[in-house]
Amino acid sequence: MSKELAYVIVTPYSLHKSRTGGILTRLITRTGCELVAARMFAPSEELVKKYSEETISANDPQDQRIQELIYDYVLRNLSPDPKTGRRRRVMMLLFQGDDAVRKTRSVVGNVSADRRVGETIRDTYGDLIIDEHDQLRYFEPAVLAAPTLEEAESKLKLWAHYSDTDGGVVENVIAYQPGEKPERTLVLIKPENFRFPTGRPGNMIDFFSRTGLYIVGVKVHRMSVAQALQFYGPVRETLRTKLKDVVAAKATVAIEKELGFKVGLEQQQQLGDILGPSFGDNQFENIIRFMSGRSPSECPPGEQDQPGSEKCIALVYEGVGAVGKIRDVLGPTDPSKAPPGSIRREFGQTIMVNAAHASDSPDNARREMGIVDVAENNFRRIVEQFYGKV
Repeated sequence: MSKELAYVIVTPYSLHKSRTGGILTRLITRTGCELVAARMFAPSEELVKKYSEETISANDPQDQRIQELIYDYVLRNLSPDPKTGRRRRVMMLLFQGDDAVRKTRSVVGNVSADRRVGETIRDTYGDLIIDEHDQLRYFEPAVLAAPTLEEAESKLKLWAHYSDTDGGVVENVIAYQPGEKPERTLVLIKPENFRFPTGRPGNMIDFFSRTGLYIVGVKVHRMSVAQALQFYGPVRETLRTKLKDVVAAKATVAIEKELGFKVGLEQQQQLGDILGPSFGDNQFENIIRFMSGRSPSECPPGEQDQPGSEKCIALVYEGVGAVGKIRDVLGPTDPSKAPPGSIRREFGQTIMVNAAHASDSPDNARREMGIVDVAENNFRRIVEQFYGKV
């Protein structure tokens, strides 16, 4: 069976209600498909109009009335706000795998007023309320997805065509009170969370939703060796000096065990001075390998800029006090010292394998966002690899 591309659009309302994590968890764990790209959009009226025109289809298993509701919903809720002109946020998730369109649509589910269980995403997060006169009172589909392979291709080409102008790290999509000064921060959900299909990435996004911040950028990222060197470069010298005591203690234990004599305090300090820098460099290499798939010493110079083999999700959060709020939910670097209820206490294992990274200052956030380049349009590249130029 050949690979397919399938998309899921998380609606503005689902984003606003912080349901993104739960939706992503179901899609990753229940479809068996790989999340290969993600992109935030602030759709223009032109894109919304063209997309809405393709929502009514004879091939859709939902009845005509539901399709018409979705058509009206798309026009009303994905278009820019008619009062302010402010564009609305939507998140596009792109999955790849065997029979991806059918599997994805099965997890998304159909819309029905008679459904009372939580089997599908729409069962849990969507609503269709009809009154006693068979009149619509409320409708929210939660997510949007194509019912057939042909429609997936057509709609993906459409969104890819607008993905440079209407997508990326979106601007001016959140209204703030006078005097409020929002800031942005970067989160990386680290590679250990993608070794096999798991709900961990979505669960972490749920944790971060407690901050009340807004996702304005998202990208599935494979960090190159060059990017990892630049990203973690500031910690290299710290590792060379900070780990002297650690390596001195380890070396002392080994020497005393193997050679059978006591190492004095002065000798132990000398061991730290001699071995500390080399041990720090080794730890730095391990960090680069962990994030990119290869250490600098394993990577020929001409290949350092190639995307790595390890996958992470990069998210840009926006809001007042964003850096501090995200760091509070994340917890300290060492999971063993993280408080209960923090991400690193719940999902971290070691100082390196600690679930996620978050910028520690506004300046570092700007530096790190520049390295990861969350606005880079991987979404369009993958669509064009499948279907050709859009």
